Amino acid sequence: MEFKKSELQDLIESIAGSVITILFIMVFLGQSFMVKGSSMEPTFYEGQRLLVDKITYRVRPPQVGEVVVFKYPRDPKKKFIKRVIAIEGDYVYINDTKVQVNGITLDEPYINEPTEDGIEWTRVPDDTIFVLGDNRNHSMDSRDTRNVGCVPMENIVGRALVIYWPPKAVKVLKKPDYNKAYEFVEYDNYGVAAE
Repeated sequence: MEFKKSELQDLIESIAGSVITILFIMVFLGQSFMVKGSSMEPTFYEGQRLLVDKITYRVRPPQVGEVVVFKYPRDPKKKFIKRVIAIEGDYVYINDTKVQVNGITLDEPYINEPTEDGIEWTRVPDDTIFVLGDNRNHSMDSRDTRNVGCVPMENIVGRALVIYWPPKAVKVLKKPDYNKAYEFVEYDNYGVAAE
């Protein structure tokens, strides 16, 4: 006697398989993230949905220029999205609307407007990253040492890969090319420009 599956049973198995696959992807490989607020304009806008890669940073650390989603240090239930500006051991200085990392002024075509806030030389501590929003003057980021500061690696959820919603905004995110030659200023160990 041959047993035949009903169409309903086939449908239930297909749905169950799909749900298990989606849960596996969300827990281990990637996650959907909805942008809230304006801190990353013009790169991201309120309501856009992103796919966040949760695997890459298990293999290698974040790289300067990548956009990361991380747990807000003061309330890990909240998640922030910002751009990596510097990694552990780097020195960051913001002066005269320019962001310098290790004495090199970054070319940042992705920002909304020039950066107003200045910071003295800051060394990024081990196992952390320094992040800024692309909408610099409307972003709570590593400049706010009381609330955000340098983000611990353990707080990073993943790397933003793709904008997938709304359809007219779909695009793959690319890391800016910081290998170009920009103004270089040599500094001594105290953050003072060498003569």
